[in-house]
Amino acid sequence: MSSSSELAKRRAVDPHEEPSAEWGWHGGFPKGIKIAGWLSTLGVFSLLIGNHQGRTEDLWVVLTGITMAALLVWDQVRSRTSWRR
Repeated sequence: MSSSSELAKRRAVDPHEEPSAEWGWHGGFPKGIKIAGWLSTLGVFSLLIGNHQGRTEDLWVVLTGITMAALLVWDQVRSRTSWRR
């Protein structure tokens, strides 16, 4: 059996593989990435406002926005159910 202090000293990232782990925080921004994704999706839909002559541009903007929103929802569902597998 290992003690809890031994587990606390163990690093999750090997410094030989990731040299930046020795001098700083090493991780991700899961909430920040999702917020940026939704803001980007809203930005894509804001491109619908304007003086468009044809509807081809609108079709591409809507399809791109729906695809981005669907991927964000899929990622949210996948992250909620990943612990059940």
